[in-house]
Amino acid sequence: MSEVEKKFYVLRAVSGKENKVKEYLEADLKHSELKDYIYQILIPTEKVLQQRNGKKVVKERAYLPGYIIVECVLVGEVFHYLKNVNFVIGFLGGNNPQPLRSSEVARILGTVDELQEQPEEYDVQFISGETVKVTTGPFSGFLGEIKEINPEKRKLTVVVKIFGRGTPIELGYLQVEKEM
Repeated sequence: MSEVEKKFYVLRAVSGKENKVKEYLEADLKHSELKDYIYQILIPTEKVLQQRNGKKVVKERAYLPGYIIVECVLVGEVFHYLKNVNFVIGFLGGNNPQPLRSSEVARILGTVDELQEQPEEYDVQFISGETVKVTTGPFSGFLGEIKEINPEKRKLTVVVKIFGRGTPIELGYLQVEKEM
C-alpha cells in the first residue's frame, strides 16, 4: 500500500461505547485480512479532575464523545466492515465520508496531547472579595463572597447568605466556580 492512500476518517459510535468499538476492532483485525488497510484507531481523551467523597480523582474521558478517528485506506470491504461493527452508527458524512484534512488531524491530536500533558492539579486564581457560586454539597447553587484563601490546602472561606445572615463556610477549589 502506498503511504498517500492512508487517510483519517471519523466513525460515529454510540456515546460511551467508543472503547468497546476500539477493543473489538483491534481484536478482530489481528485475524483479518483487512489489517493491511486499517492502521490506527484513536479515541481522543482528556484527563479531568473530579471530586468524589471528598477526594480528588483524575478520570479519563472522551474528548469527542461518540467519535472515533480511524486511519485507514477506505477501499472495497473496509468501508462496510467499519460501518457494520457493533455500536457504530456510521461514518461522519454518511455513505460518502470525507477524510479529515491534515490540519484538522493535527489540531485534534495536538489538542489531545496538550490535555494529556496538563498537570493533574490545575491552578485557579481566586481573589479575596470575589463572588463565586457553590457547585457541590449542601450549599450548591448559593452565591458567596471569598473572605479568605488558603492555597496550600486549596481551600477557600466563602461567606454565603442563609436566611439573610452571612455564614462562613470552608470549601475546596473544586467546589466553587467563578461567577461571571
